[in-house]
Amino acid sequence: MAQRQSNPKILAAGAAMQLLTGIPAAWGVFQQPVMETYDFTRAQATLAFAVLVAGYGVGCAVGGWLQDRKGPRFAALWGTGLLSGAALAAALVPRGGAGLFVLAYSVPAGMGSAFLAPSALACAQKWYADRKGLAVGVSGAAMGLSGAFLTVFVRGIGGRWGMRICFAVLGAVVLAVCGAGAAVLKNPPAKPNAPRPQGLPPRQMAATPQYRLCLAAVALAAPPVLLFSPEILTIAAERGMEESLAPACVVLGSAASAAGRLIAPAVSDRAGRKPVLYALYGGLTAGSAAFAFAQGWWVAAAYCLLTFCYSGGAAVQPAFNSDLFGLAWAGVNYGLLSLGMSAGSLLSYAGSQALSMQARHWMAGISAAAGGICVAFVKPVLAVENRRQSG
Repeated sequence: MAQRQSNPKILAAGAAMQLLTGIPAAWGVFQQPVMETYDFTRAQATLAFAVLVAGYGVGCAVGGWLQDRKGPRFAALWGTGLLSGAALAAALVPRGGAGLFVLAYSVPAGMGSAFLAPSALACAQKWYADRKGLAVGVSGAAMGLSGAFLTVFVRGIGGRWGMRICFAVLGAVVLAVCGAGAAVLKNPPAKPNAPRPQGLPPRQMAATPQYRLCLAAVALAAPPVLLFSPEILTIAAERGMEESLAPACVVLGSAASAAGRLIAPAVSDRAGRKPVLYALYGGLTAGSAAFAFAQGWWVAAAYCLLTFCYSGGAAVQPAFNSDLFGLAWAGVNYGLLSLGMSAGSLLSYAGSQALSMQARHWMAGISAAAGGICVAFVKPVLAVENRRQSG
């Protein structure tokens, strides 16, 4: 029996980096202090969040390409510089400079986080090729816990010294932690006489209907969470939670996110990717309905269900993607799939500005159900391509 290839240092490095990349999950605790510090309207702060997530999706494509061409360490070091530089730049943005904040912080922070994600995920999958769900889950759990960590960080440092100092300290922490983690990343050594990893090149992958269906599914998974996460503290307070306890929604949601990222991909290693994705999209649909009527602490419970399912799906998707399209171009192919996050973020922003709260709940449930239908139509790819090439 062939010996399993593994490297716990890679998992630890990926987890350390991902702990600092979950700003979108924690934006609910950033939004009000950012509005007060920089004199932004709620729409301007929400736009900064939407561009941050959109930048993440675009950055995954660029970072994945860098990871495949130059290696995970190169891409992760660039991601560290972008994410750290964005936080340091945010500390210097003047009051009222919403456009400058978006350009100086949201775009590079989203792209920097995205450079780090494919580097860690693709590298870990290569070391744990027979346990891809486990590899993705460990790093993904840290990304989920990032929301809880950043909530404590912002309320502690930002609450005491203000958001400018908070951003400056965050930039320094990112530089130290993510820089050290990036230095550890490396691809596994090639085994003697081992076959080259199979996989479709990006252009060939993008031409398949399976890619388009997966892209749509990723985009449609976003509204159930992103329509509400920037305003979750306000929503919780309006529905009966004490204002001082409302941040618990962010912390509990982050814990649920971490659980989803750890449990869902690990289960998918045994139960299969599609059955797990069906369950997660079903959970998003049911959770959207429950969230529409939730009051008091049930708001936190419904929100946790949504974050569990959304993050679980995001963690299963890289392994599903490499199952479909192979490991040879896993970084850039996953990055191209993440463009769905950009589309979903912009769709959610448009919905949050144009629709009433009741209509947003309808949009969330319909989007989740439609995403599950897209997954149902995805068929295997590599086996078909192999038969075509051998024929």
